Amino acid sequence: MTRAKRANPARRLHFGAGLTLCAVLLFLSGTVPVLADAAAAEVKRALTQWMADFNAGKSDRVCDLFADDIRADYRGYPTRDHQAVCDLLTKSLSDSTRDFRYALDIKEILSFGDVVVVRLVWTLTIKQNDGRKITSVEPGMDIFRRQADGRWKIVRYMAYEE
Repeated sequence: MTRAKRANPARRLHFGAGLTLCAVLLFLSGTVPVLADAAAAEVKRALTQWMADFNAGKSDRVCDLFADDIRADYRGYPTRDHQAVCDLLTKSLSDSTRDFRYALDIKEILSFGDVVVVRLVWTLTIKQNDGRKITSVEPGMDIFRRQADGRWKIVRYMAYEE
């Protein structure tokens, strides 16, 4: 008699259940990175769109990336809420004596379910009417949370000037 024929039926059932469980776990573990990749791609698109809107001077769109409960910390300044962030951005865009442009360099995106953390560097170039340029390199971290409507918005950010 072969070993398989002598095996206890309960043992075969446990073995089969174990194989099934392994298959399910392998399948599910493959979906988590896909979901994380999708979240990362959505957040990257949101950041890129925000940069395009800001650089195009669309003051009606620059607040869209920030959640109502945002807390924004920039070294050397008080913590800003949604109103303060929006006021600063719209004031900058309405300044006719200077042109503000952002460039984005994403270093890393980490996804944790409904939260995404982005390590990045924003480079702000301010061109004065007389042609002088001021450049500010601002490394930081943005924390996004998926909102009830499915969009990703920044709930916290920390940045500083190099």
